[in-house]
Amino acid sequence: MRFKNLDLNLLAVLDTLIRVRNVSRAAEERFITQSAMSNALGRLRDYFDDPLLIQVGRTMELSPLAESLEQPLRDIIVRIETAVVSTPSFEPEHSNRSISLIISDYTLHTLIPPFLRKVSERAPNLRLDLRPQQNFPHLLLERGEADLLIAPSVFCSTNHPSEVVLQDAICCLVDADGPLGAKPLSYADFLTAGHIIMQPPNGGESFALRACRESGIEIRVEVTTYSFSSLAPLIQGTSRIALIQRTLADRMVKLGGLKIQHTPFPIAALEQSVQWHSYRTRDPALVWLRTQLNEAASETFALSSPDCVYPPFRSGRTDI
Repeated sequence: MRFKNLDLNLLAVLDTLIRVRNVSRAAEERFITQSAMSNALGRLRDYFDDPLLIQVGRTMELSPLAESLEQPLRDIIVRIETAVVSTPSFEPEHSNRSISLIISDYTLHTLIPPFLRKVSERAPNLRLDLRPQQNFPHLLLERGEADLLIAPSVFCSTNHPSEVVLQDAICCLVDADGPLGAKPLSYADFLTAGHIIMQPPNGGESFALRACRESGIEIRVEVTTYSFSSLAPLIQGTSRIALIQRTLADRMVKLGGLKIQHTPFPIAALEQSVQWHSYRTRDPALVWLRTQLNEAASETFALSSPDCVYPPFRSGRTDI
């Protein structure tokens, strides 16, 4: 199909070239040969009378025109993909669609298991693609590279709809047999003890450091790790503390050797939301999946004690 003498198939090719900025990788992604991709790039250059991609050393950079086309073109592609993929109705028991979710290590271990059980029972042929969180994950929604994002509410984009799916109290995890587990945790204990924090591998801010900073507290960090799930074995047998979400801590304590302590100062509960592209608001499959997420969350997340819960953070940036 052509529009103003442009083969519309080339728009998808241009979108891929702009995104990956590499002819070989673009060819692999479009399932065509490198020579065919080079030919398509040549036709695009002729049509726009612009180089579009410029070789700079070993990399390719976008021309000013290509940069100006990037977002409008991606917007068009997402609209088309939404129209093609979305159907007026959704029958969970018969659907074989593939849905991608961007989630964190914390979400993977807490919300996703009960969510998967519900989906497996009610939509046995539905395929779920769970992907790790990265910097600015909402950009994956905007580019149409993900269907749903589960992230802290403060980290969701204001350009797309979202809804709160869970709240989780924050507590301290300590060794059950160590000195910090022998009595209620004091403010002095918290300040003098060494801390183990989860530092997101994508370069995002540690939620523990952010929580302490918001409360005007500076902690002594002795160990950083890249996942929440690794905190349990790192705490055992030490005199260190880990700030952690209560639901995840409850699971870790059941393994033995650990104890949950209340924070000795006010700290906000974690609030997480599910977000989707504004074009996908009426996609019945995503509406159904959001319902399953909310059901799983309501059955799994109960704020453990009112004295642990304070108004959620509403500023700054974190990756949880």
